[in-house]
Amino acid sequence: MWNMTFSPPHVIQARVLTRLPDAFRRKVRSEWGDANKPGEPIESFLEGPSFDRAGNLYVTDSPFGRIFRISPRLDWTLAAEYDGWPNGIAIHQDGSLWIADYRRGLLRLEPRKKEPQPILARRNSESFRGLNDLTFDAQGNCYFTDQGQTGLHDPTGRVFRLRTTGELQVVLSGIPSPNGIALNANGRALWVAVTRANQVWRGPLLADGSVSKVGAFRTFFGTSGPDGLAVDVENRLVVAHASLGGAFVLNNRGEVTHFVKSPGGSTVTNVAFRPGTSSLVLTESEAGAVLEAELPAPGAPLFSHA
Repeated sequence: MWNMTFSPPHVIQARVLTRLPDAFRRKVRSEWGDANKPGEPIESFLEGPSFDRAGNLYVTDSPFGRIFRISPRLDWTLAAEYDGWPNGIAIHQDGSLWIADYRRGLLRLEPRKKEPQPILARRNSESFRGLNDLTFDAQGNCYFTDQGQTGLHDPTGRVFRLRTTGELQVVLSGIPSPNGIALNANGRALWVAVTRANQVWRGPLLADGSVSKVGAFRTFFGTSGPDGLAVDVENRLVVAHASLGGAFVLNNRGEVTHFVKSPGGSTVTNVAFRPGTSSLVLTESEAGAVLEAELPAPGAPLFSHA
């Protein structure tokens, strides 16, 4: 059942905005591919779409430690290449790229630099399991997921918050594969894509910053599960699904109102609104493409553009 009207979601057909140029594609085996796509040679795996103030779109290529910048004219530039597995990106108000890196922790890439620098490589001398995604609240506190290889067999994933004071806090633990993360439009609730449980969890954020009464906001199906998240100004949640060929739009009751359908490929990993517009971009990792679709409302304001 999609919603209480018992009607199918409105389907929005996405289009291919741009694709990774052939010159950047590498169909080879990799350590990342051996762990995540068992033995399969892959050309790329795009994630982490994020826009800067100039309208450039950044995406990561996890297996090969690359970050690309796509100009408003759709020209691709290799912004960074390093020894890591970058996943999510969130752009800070100062213009730097904060990166959730599976191998190296929380990183920062300054404008015009080629090598990201560490912000946080571990907690209390213990390495992270493998960071996946991140977001900023309106005050600049950074929330990020520590997913690793957790799942229903090992529900030990975590959500952290790095405050602007430098204090690191565990916000939520005991999660079977925390992936995408988002705050609702007023910053009073936290959403987490729990990939291997095929759910999106929701937890109210209390005045002291703690999370209470966490529950399953929406349950899906498929061989993979929810990945990246984005929020619009009307508090709808957009959920990229990594095996169902698109992204689901949920209202504030968790009902599916729209489905953004990929024109090809089933592995839609991440989503982001073009700031100030209702245009949504999606990374389709199977095809190495960036998709675009028009949604009912603009995206919620971002810390990077405030």
